[in-house]
Amino acid sequence: MIIVTGAAGFIGSNLIQRLNQDNFNAIIAVDHFNDPEKNKNLVGLEIQGKVDRDEFFAWLDKNYETVEFIFHIGARTDTTEMDVELLNKLNTEYTKSVWKKCCQYQIPLVYASSAATYGLGELGYDDNEDLIPQLKPLNLYGDSKQVFDVWALQQHEKPFFWAGLKFFNVYGPNEYHKGRMASVVWHAYNQIQKTGKMKLFRSHKPDYKDGEQMRDFVYVKDVVDVCVFLMHHRKNSGIYNLGSGKARTFNDLVKAVFAALNKPVDIEYIDTPEDIRETYQYFTEAKMGKLKGIGFTQDFTSLEPGIKAYLVVP
Repeated sequence: MIIVTGAAGFIGSNLIQRLNQDNFNAIIAVDHFNDPEKNKNLVGLEIQGKVDRDEFFAWLDKNYETVEFIFHIGARTDTTEMDVELLNKLNTEYTKSVWKKCCQYQIPLVYASSAATYGLGELGYDDNEDLIPQLKPLNLYGDSKQVFDVWALQQHEKPFFWAGLKFFNVYGPNEYHKGRMASVVWHAYNQIQKTGKMKLFRSHKPDYKDGEQMRDFVYVKDVVDVCVFLMHHRKNSGIYNLGSGKARTFNDLVKAVFAALNKPVDIEYIDTPEDIRETYQYFTEAKMGKLKGIGFTQDFTSLEPGIKAYLVVP
């Protein structure tokens, strides 16, 4: 059996779909299952069973002999969350418990970290593990992921294979339930459909034109391909970036959404809110050499075909 936590969520449900495509159908879905909208992501997928996240460790103690791999994707992912105790419980301490069970039962593990750990990118976006303890996230969500990454690197007892994946700006199917935390692609689609235009933050730095702020946008199908590659690879443990490796502008993204919807481009630039202006990122780009260096040679989907595949119904 393969465990996927956060199974009803955006990346978790896409991962299960990808596993099903490869005829992995003995999947245990772990989540809270308290959101009817989110649970729609599991409709039509082959799943052997569902386990509530609060009951998972007791379930694992009874069933570990049949578990082949754990993908721990579940987390509290709201970057505006201010409840430190909740983030510590769901993101840091829960992941420590997963890690310890994988050590105890010799189960390989892939877990979700985040590019939010990089903060303003003062040290670049390099997944060199010597640099990781020096990173300074900008929000409590990033802190919760950073604390676990540092803890994992300090452990003497580790799963025989483990990988932490620093997800960059992931977009794609099944994110509709995420509200504010959904991708810019999803928000652009909805805003353009509703108003015929898209509002973007204007630049407050002279070396960037309006809408030319850049992010590493990565298609969810590529993300789950990396997860499946690591499941089969099972060596070269460590923390890896997972982006496209190619930063693109918000203007590029929005123009691709207009093109996918066959609508004329109409972009309005508005001031970046003052409360986030000082910490607003103008550039993120994952260094992807480490993952490629262990044998992942597949090309990542570029922005325009990724957006078209996401938004245009065949």
